[in-house]
Amino acid sequence: QVQLVESGGGLVQAGGSLRLSCAASRLTSSTYIMGWFRQAPGKEREFVASMRWSGGSTNYADSVKGRFTISRDNAKNTVSLQMNSLKPEDTAVYYCAAARGIGIRYEYWGQGTQVTVSS
Repeated sequence: QVQLVESGGGLVQAGGSLRLSCAASRLTSSTYIMGWFRQAPGKEREFVASMRWSGGSTNYADSVKGRFTISRDNAKNTVSLQMNSLKPEDTAVYYCAAARGIGIRYEYWGQGTQVTVSS
């Protein structure tokens, strides 16, 4: 069973930065797609960013392009989300997720970590 554990959330002022990490275990294939999603109060969960577990191409929601960066730390088996120039509208619970491949639903989810951006 794949396990994902997020960390790094917190409270930050607008314009600040935070780095989220997702510790992944039991990912048995390099074809997995790792994604970050977020859900704000009263809103549906939305896609933020994704990348192949094996590395390579990345994808971002338009709302975070140029501000957020998804990356992998091979040595630590983690996927990170570096968030810069944060805005109050970035406030949400952020989730790490894994899918077995492109076009396959995200099957595994972490417990989420709260990010709050004050104005």
